[in-house]
Amino acid sequence: MLIRYLSQIGRYFLMLKEIFNKQTKWSVMKKLIFKEIDDLIIDSLGIVCFISFFIGGVVAIQTALNLTNPLIPKYLIGFATRQSVILEFAPTFISVIMAGKMGSYITSSIGTMRVTEQIDALEVMGVNSLNYLVFPKIVALLMYPFVIGISMFLGIFGGWLACAYGGFSTSQDFIQGAQMEFIPFHITYAFIKTLIFAMLLATIPSFHGYYMKGGALEVGKASTVSFVWTSVCIILFNYILTQLLLG
Repeated sequence: MLIRYLSQIGRYFLMLKEIFNKQTKWSVMKKLIFKEIDDLIIDSLGIVCFISFFIGGVVAIQTALNLTNPLIPKYLIGFATRQSVILEFAPTFISVIMAGKMGSYITSSIGTMRVTEQIDALEVMGVNSLNYLVFPKIVALLMYPFVIGISMFLGIFGGWLACAYGGFSTSQDFIQGAQMEFIPFHITYAFIKTLIFAMLLATIPSFHGYYMKGGALEVGKASTVSFVWTSVCIILFNYILTQLLLG
């Protein structure tokens, strides 16, 4: 079992090396990159906005309901919401959800190409299939921090609306808390995490799709396995990066 995992990890790093070898012509690559931006980034904005808005509201309400001591100032609701959304909910929680949405799409699309022998056809034509298929996804997901930035804004905005119109605190208190003791490095930390997660989201599902064997049933299994391993790696790297950058 251990040997199998180690061989898979080794194959993954060899795949990363191969992605950047023998580049596809820019005229072709440009179209592929714009298609991936549309499929992976633009198509994800709707679900990200919806989840972020309501998660921010729930965090604010839960915080307000637990601050029952009258000696605790109400502006701490805004402070706790901002910290929770920026540090964890936006970069990590959304990335795990994207592991399901983006990851399943990437694995199934590349896996279907493997099953229908389209990848073999690319290799016969002398095209570096890994560069052709995976590199545009990596470039497209460099825009992933933009998605997480929107998620942060909507999370805090949702928390503000929930507090102000739910009667948990005044608008002024929430805004005061959201601005209190703000550390700009926390945004930098969140975006560093996001870029690492973007790389994982682009490469791990691609790995499982590219090296899968079998037919249509195995494509579904590969999508499930890729979601599990992408989520595990995101959680693991979240711990490591938090320890390194904030510890």
